[in-house]
Amino acid sequence: MTATWDPTAAGVLRLPSGRLVRGRGLRHPLPAGPAPDFALYLLGKEPPAVEWEARWVRWPDFRLPSDRAGAAEALREALSRARDARVEVACGGGRGRTGTALACLAVLDGVPNTEAVAYVREHYSRHAVETPWQKRYVSRFASA
Repeated sequence: MTATWDPTAAGVLRLPSGRLVRGRGLRHPLPAGPAPDFALYLLGKEPPAVEWEARWVRWPDFRLPSDRAGAAEALREALSRARDARVEVACGGGRGRTGTALACLAVLDGVPNTEAVAYVREHYSRHAVETPWQKRYVSRFASA
């Protein structure tokens, strides 16, 4: 694993460190181009198997992760892997849960909690982080 995403590809978010992470909705077809090396799937039920390494975080639609400590650990792993691999973060639609997770990755990468939602809305999707409790989750997400 030595290649990351094309920074101009759809759904790719560049974090302040320069790491690239792709967000997407699983209800949409897999984008053209290379497959992920690692994926973090944020769903209420276990996703189907994929050809690449993946980790599932139980996270029901419009809600928060069922295991917040486990979600934080998974996000830290995703950020670490994004240093030199293609990492994908995905939920059903690619906005609420994915946007929330991307905002948490931004916090882990040095964006202040109070600015992380705006960062992801500017650089990923203006519809990212859909609910007030998702926004509050990011504002309280621990970077350490």
